[in-house]
Amino acid sequence: MAKKVVLAYSGGLDTSVAVRWMIENLGCEVICVSANVGQEGTLEGNREKALGAGASEYIELDLREEFARDYLAPIIKANALYEGKYPLVSALSRPLIVKHQVEVARRFGADGIAHGCTGKGNDQVRFEVSSMALAPDLELVAPVRNWGFTREDSIAYAAQHNIPIRATKEKMYSIDDNLWGRAIECGEMEDPWAEPPEGVWELTKPTATERREVTIAFEQGVPVAVDGVSMPLHEIVVHLNGVVGAYGWGRLDMVENRRVGIKSRETYEAPGGLALMLAHADLESITIERDLGREKMRLEHRYAELVYDGLWFSPLKQALDAFIESSQQFVTGEVRLALAPGQCFVVGRKAPKSLYDYGLATYDAADRFRHADSEGFVQLWGLSVKTWSSIQGTGSA
Repeated sequence: MAKKVVLAYSGGLDTSVAVRWMIENLGCEVICVSANVGQEGTLEGNREKALGAGASEYIELDLREEFARDYLAPIIKANALYEGKYPLVSALSRPLIVKHQVEVARRFGADGIAHGCTGKGNDQVRFEVSSMALAPDLELVAPVRNWGFTREDSIAYAAQHNIPIRATKEKMYSIDDNLWGRAIECGEMEDPWAEPPEGVWELTKPTATERREVTIAFEQGVPVAVDGVSMPLHEIVVHLNGVVGAYGWGRLDMVENRRVGIKSRETYEAPGGLALMLAHADLESITIERDLGREKMRLEHRYAELVYDGLWFSPLKQALDAFIESSQQFVTGEVRLALAPGQCFVVGRKAPKSLYDYGLATYDAADRFRHADSEGFVQLWGLSVKTWSSIQGTGSA
């Protein structure tokens, strides 16, 4: 049994209870690590809560820039949407947090790392498999999975030990957020027929009414500027969360397949991230050659599955990263997005290395396409089907 563990400490209900529970029931020393990945206000008071619950150390890390550069940028370049919808909000921060948990464990001589995930969710997989990849010698401790508490039990335990929490029995849904977006679950939303209560939405409250346009600039697949103003990626995402979210666009309500084998109703909002991915995929339409683009589209779904399933640090993910990085060589240019109430859509795109050739595409006098070449091409293209039809198909009767 581990004697000193590094806990990924969110400051929420489960991790707050986990500090005291591990000390009392496992007899181990607990070091808490809180990661700032752009979540709103949830680190405030974490030090006092962690130390008050009995942690021997509290470490707070600002990982926003690293999160955007090393985790969000690859997702944008890959157009990675799990089951064609979900931009992997929660899945993306977990491997980054584990990376730093391991570093803290090495620094303090800890022999285990811990998380506050349940036995039903995906995050236990992401935390533990990432740890197996980065530090297979460290013991994995999952108190929430083993203690048998209901959510109500945890709230009561926190009250008993004077651990301040925000969750209440009246407000039972759980929220996980970072600069990429927000994930909202539990409570009344566990009924897939029930509409999510309006109060759960924060990033997509509709306030803007006038149509406007936003221009996103990319360099080799990575967003670098908005409306001509250069800024780092983490600032671009936050800026677009405000701009795009004001139009009430960027909400997801879906039933997804969790890694553990159950279907789960999940709601998300990621206005900035979804807008960037919409723009990036559109820019690829004029900068990536046809067959490369088709193969990339085929692999994008697999890439998203790997990330969702906790395999960020894996050989296949590493190999796909190399392929995707190569595909982005000429994905440099600008995309114009139009915003209106409840809408975000592409209205224009341009690139210095665009494969769109006006002289080949136009039907006006500037047309340079050799129409006469098409006759022989079509004959050869259809030859196999023509042969089949005359011998085995409808033309053989």
